[in-house]
Amino acid sequence: MTKRLSSKHKVDRRLKTNLWGRPKSPFNSRNYKPGQHGKSARGKNSDYGIQLQAKQKLKFYYGNMNERQFRNVYRKALQKKGNTTENFIGLLERRLDTVIYRAKFAITVFAARQLINHGHVKINGKKVNIPSYLVTEKDSIEIKDKSKELVMVAGSLVSKEREIPDYIQMDEKNRIAKLLRVPKFSEVPYPSIMEPNLVVEYYSR
Repeated sequence: MTKRLSSKHKVDRRLKTNLWGRPKSPFNSRNYKPGQHGKSARGKNSDYGIQLQAKQKLKFYYGNMNERQFRNVYRKALQKKGNTTENFIGLLERRLDTVIYRAKFAITVFAARQLINHGHVKINGKKVNIPSYLVTEKDSIEIKDKSKELVMVAGSLVSKEREIPDYIQMDEKNRIAKLLRVPKFSEVPYPSIMEPNLVVEYYSR
């Protein structure tokens, strides 16, 4: 499984943003970096520092992917025709853990990854337990029959924290979702400002 920080909410304070838009984020009440000198931290970032922070925000948002995985997504985006930034976001949004999160089968992308790893998800009738699996517009993503009433799934679906985006088709009763199209960057409902163009600049140095 992907390594991550012991407390993902520390990421919000370190990056100085409510990254996932969650109401319980400690950044809402302590909007400064953690640590003894968090309040007094000053300094102007270099271009490299700004690019690095943009990369960290995007990487953590998608469940704190490890650096090798994240760089590989960039390389695939670079190899595809068209705009590298749009390709990059498109590949991240096609990941199975992201689609499960967008469809509100899980309250967080971390929970979505857990749901997949534990074998609760099927694609076109077959179990898939690989969070990085790239979904296509033809795929039917569903929660297994025995897992449809899991508290994790049911609780996430009734949550009012966020809405299902237009590019995801959802059959809530049968717990089936489809990716209608690969979204453009402007369509992705990020709760905080993302700058994937700076991430592309970071990797293309």
